[in-house]
Amino acid sequence: MTKARGKPHSKCDGSRPQLPFRVPATRSWSSARGSPATFGPVFEDQPLGLLFPEESTEEKVTLACRARASPPATYRWKMNGTEMKLVPGSRHQLVGGNLVIMNPTKAQDAGVYQCLASNPVGTIVSREAVLRFGFLQEFSKEERDPVKTHEGWGVMLPCNPPAHYPGLSYRWLLNEFPNFIPTDGRHFVSQTTGNLYIARTNASDLGNYSCLATSHMDFSTKSVFSKFAQLNLAAEDTRLFAPSIKARFPAETYALVGQQVTLECFAFGNPVPQIKWRKVDGSLSPQWATAEPTLQIPSVAFEDEGTYECEAENSKGRDTVQGRIIVQALAPDFRLNPVKRLIPAARGGEIVIPCQPRAAPKAVVLWSKGTEILVNSSRVTVTPDGTLIIRNISRSDEGKYTCFAENFMGKANSTGILSVRDATKITLAPSSADVNLGDSLTLQCHASHDPTMDLTFIWTLDDFPIDVDKPGGHYRRASVIRKNRPPLDGQFPAFHSKAVHLGEAPSVAPSGLSGGGGAPGELIVNWTPMSREYQNGDGFGYLLSFRRQGSTSWQTARVPGADARHFVYSNDSVQPYTPFEVKIRSYNRRGDGPESLTTLVHSAEEEPRVAPTKVWAKGVSSSEMNVTWEPVQQDTNGILLGYEIRYWKAGDKEAAADRVRTAGLDTSARVTGLHPNTKYHVTVRAYNRAGTGPASPSANATTMKPPPQRPPGNISWTFSSSSLSIKWDPVVPLRNESAVTGYKMLYQNDLHPTPTLHLTSKNWIEIAVPEDIGHALVQIRTTGPGGDGIPAEVHIVRNGGTSMMVENSAIRPAPRPGAILSLSVAMLVLIGYLEL
Repeated sequence: MTKARGKPHSKCDGSRPQLPFRVPATRSWSSARGSPATFGPVFEDQPLGLLFPEESTEEKVTLACRARASPPATYRWKMNGTEMKLVPGSRHQLVGGNLVIMNPTKAQDAGVYQCLASNPVGTIVSREAVLRFGFLQEFSKEERDPVKTHEGWGVMLPCNPPAHYPGLSYRWLLNEFPNFIPTDGRHFVSQTTGNLYIARTNASDLGNYSCLATSHMDFSTKSVFSKFAQLNLAAEDTRLFAPSIKARFPAETYALVGQQVTLECFAFGNPVPQIKWRKVDGSLSPQWATAEPTLQIPSVAFEDEGTYECEAENSKGRDTVQGRIIVQALAPDFRLNPVKRLIPAARGGEIVIPCQPRAAPKAVVLWSKGTEILVNSSRVTVTPDGTLIIRNISRSDEGKYTCFAENFMGKANSTGILSVRDATKITLAPSSADVNLGDSLTLQCHASHDPTMDLTFIWTLDDFPIDVDKPGGHYRRASVIRKNRPPLDGQFPAFHSKAVHLGEAPSVAPSGLSGGGGAPGELIVNWTPMSREYQNGDGFGYLLSFRRQGSTSWQTARVPGADARHFVYSNDSVQPYTPFEVKIRSYNRRGDGPESLTTLVHSAEEEPRVAPTKVWAKGVSSSEMNVTWEPVQQDTNGILLGYEIRYWKAGDKEAAADRVRTAGLDTSARVTGLHPNTKYHVTVRAYNRAGTGPASPSANATTMKPPPQRPPGNISWTFSSSSLSIKWDPVVPLRNESAVTGYKMLYQNDLHPTPTLHLTSKNWIEIAVPEDIGHALVQIRTTGPGGDGIPAEVHIVRNGGTSMMVENSAIRPAPRPGAILSLSVAMLVLIGYLEL
């Protein structure tokens, strides 16, 4: 709009200038019954999940909760679905609405918390906040064995981090702090295992090494150092070796859309190998970070799914490893972005209707009007992203429009109703005028509009609304200026107004009707608040009707406020998990809208009443036990979700028990992460959404002694034309170790990279092998009731005769396939503690 100094220019959209009125601001409401002077609680602050360090110097944890309500709200808290008893003087204190936990411990306080705010109008329940406890224990105090290798060979120094939660970041020190190992092409620190890899050693690598592990938590950052391990280098081996990949990424990596994915790959070799990445079934995206040993995809998408290959190459050869990234897919879903229920449009104008379902991969979109599929024409366009555009709208365009979305995971649709109205047009606009200071001025504004809609006028001064209802104000309701005061910049002010459609009853019903949960004796009903374009006027609210299933009479409740989304009916006579039929409609000052379909909602559940029986537990290894029980029958208290197993060491209190839950109605579970040779007490409880039921009688189980901590030694072997015989000294367990019932051998040769597993109850084994193999990789370990022991990993090279292992802690690169050694005795090298 152009303004002329001293010539005010006015613009108006609307009609009936003699009766302008203001649109009252919409208030925020929650589950409410009452007048504007009384309203239900509305959260202003809700609890957030927290990761609390077990060794923190903080003496308390505070979970925030604050609600606005009239009369003021009272507060309760639930832990793991069970209401807490907040007794004065206890460790759990209610400060305002906040829950303060003094001297928190994992055994007593880890869990899921929710805040409930109530007043006579209703109750609201906060989102869930999980209180977790992080920890990082110290490294073992035992001295670390020195590592010896030849200069020029590659070496791996294991970090063996202590127990921790959550994950850690890793660095390595050489000799003293802060002399950190650089992350160059020759060194690599795995952020998965913490292990340090050196592709090819040289004299500068001599020294003492310590692994630094760091945990990052909400309150603090903690780092711990391992004992130093000495790296010794024997005489330099100047030969060149082909790459051998030692740090490998998994064969399968699962990821959700948007997650960060990192793959690690590092190889030994001389010269130092160069690492390259490629996507086997596509090309690498340029935005990915490919900093040699790591491939990082910051936000994985479905097009990133596929097989990835890491290649290590130097002048002597190459080695590769492959793995697949699998990205989860989603069927089309309109719940977050439905098509608008009511779509008003002006006759002769243009309307744009988006169709934006959540889907992965991207959905194919079709539009229909009624039963007719729409195709592009001069007036109708469906864009590539699924948006529907209709131009030059007429009354014949009214009707139901449905967006259909489909991908290989499924299909969905969403419908809106297009309502065509006459356009609002200004028939008399305010005109510019020169006015003497202190004189009155009348500005007129008339408009034509659709007869089914009322109109209001909003005047603005330089784009700021004018409050014509302000007592003693500068303006009258009839749009008369009582005194004209010049603006500070000397420019005469300009006046504008715009017309707003107001004043018909709502034409669509609220959606998203659901409910459940709450305290005993409560029925909680939820719905999706209606957006402004569906309210059709002020004085907006909701009318809720509900009755016990089977009853003939309905109860009703009026819930004022456009933002209301909950209603709580409280009655001590309501039994747990009672089904109610519920329906809802909206209203404004012009009347009531249509009623929704009837939905079945259950009242609050209560904890199961019956305990599982015949609980049986047995240790099956040094760190695991199996637990079984007889199921409980579904009762009327709620829907049984599964079972919670609580277990604690003999001598400890049950309050210190660890807990695991089944994700379904299985009647057996395997509990892992236990201490070896330890007696545990075990109970089982059923649980539903309200919490856990009574405990079963306790059962006892004792875990096995740990397997021997020594690998087989004095290994020797003999090649024949078509077989390989290997033998070793039997491993004799110590008194605190479990028996050895046999041995496992993992065998891999240079002709067939897929390893095979062999079992034997003796301390020798003979297997068939091809005549033309050059070398083989063998791992041998004990097995028994306590689990599998530590393996010896060895490289065997055919030399036509009998060979014996030479004890040596050096780590030597694997010879290339087909390499011929002129040694009469092949060296078999212990490489480390790898899992079979």
